[in-house]
Amino acid sequence: MIDAAAGPSQQQIYKVALASIIGSVIEQYDFLVTGVIAATVWGGIFFKEKGLAAVAASITIYGLGIIIRPVGAFIFGHIADRYGRKDAMVYALVLMGLSTLAIGLTPAYDSVGTIAPVLLIVFRLLQGISFGAEFGTASTWVVEQAARSKFRAFWGAWVGFAIPIGLLLGFGSVIFVKTLMTPGDFTAWGWRIFFFIGFLVAVVGLVIRTRTMDSFVFEQHKQQVTVLKHPASQVWREMPLTILRTSLVNAMFGGAFFLYFVFGTSYMKAVGFAGNTPEYIGLIAAGFMLAFMLIGSILADYINRRTILLIAAIVFLIFAIPYFYLVSTGNVVLAAIADIVGFGFVFGFGYGAIPTFYTENFPTRYRASGASAGYQIAQVYGGGLIPIVAGHVLTAYGVKDAYPYIGGYVMLYAVAAIIAILRTPETKGQSLED
Repeated sequence: MIDAAAGPSQQQIYKVALASIIGSVIEQYDFLVTGVIAATVWGGIFFKEKGLAAVAASITIYGLGIIIRPVGAFIFGHIADRYGRKDAMVYALVLMGLSTLAIGLTPAYDSVGTIAPVLLIVFRLLQGISFGAEFGTASTWVVEQAARSKFRAFWGAWVGFAIPIGLLLGFGSVIFVKTLMTPGDFTAWGWRIFFFIGFLVAVVGLVIRTRTMDSFVFEQHKQQVTVLKHPASQVWREMPLTILRTSLVNAMFGGAFFLYFVFGTSYMKAVGFAGNTPEYIGLIAAGFMLAFMLIGSILADYINRRTILLIAAIVFLIFAIPYFYLVSTGNVVLAAIADIVGFGFVFGFGYGAIPTFYTENFPTRYRASGASAGYQIAQVYGGGLIPIVAGHVLTAYGVKDAYPYIGGYVMLYAVAAIIAILRTPETKGQSLED
């Protein structure tokens, strides 16, 4: 039991943080492996088109799974604010596990024709809906449990830690499986292994989450006031500008993720990096991302949230084009440095502050709905739209000539994020028990 006067102990905060990160790692692994497979395999499996047209089609489907996320944010945000953060997290993980398994079982175009891409789209959309629930609600769950701690950003960053850990597991498993089979076998059936593993591990995550308590702040809130009947709708009526400002920040990170992870992997292969080299570089960058995220979370507690986010946004703005120049040299060391700075630092350092930034901007009565909405609508015009636009640019200009247009496009998101950060009040130290 939690002492209402003293609040949760460090051990009780740790248990919720651990439950959130384990479940989120599973979701990140499933979703990030999908990004790797979409960029390298799906084009030849699920589409009749060949070459760049097939790559563009598979990246577009990857983007559709991101665009649908606000639907998941609305549905599961409502569940989290009305019934509990823990319940929403459990249901979301069930949907993610089942949809991931379904993708792994989807037959190829040569077997069922146009039904194949249709099924892939349906299962990808379900996967995206479940992922729309994860970050905002998981962040709310942890940060509320650590509401009275001086290290809220650090504890909140545990949700963010799932991203580099998921990347490490994703890249590592891709490299490992590729070493066990021929390229032909991997393309034909080997890639499906990741989705079966994701389903099995999701079962483990479910056991862990169902055995964890709900957040201290939400339990207190239920005892003191009447829970809102329609929290996901009410937050939109009462705090639309806050949702917009916070969403602009995540739109930049969505652009960074696509630029350096999805498109970056394809670009490395296009300029001549053979075999698993792009995956090894991504693995190195993910390791640095985890370290930068830890540093960013600590500094967000000691300095403030906005400063950390501004530093990440400015570096992204400056480095978007130079990244491609370094990769285009064909030098492995320079490409690794590019990925460490662009992906590892920009994404990692900024995400050290992101979970608390979102949760602290909304009151308890609809905190999960507000944080999820702000975080996920960014995926419509950020992380989801960018892959679709990039797919058309790739088709028109080819991989080697497309990078100035794609890099310049995502720089606009960095500018918008900087303006939004400057217009958002600092929230460090404010009470969350409202």
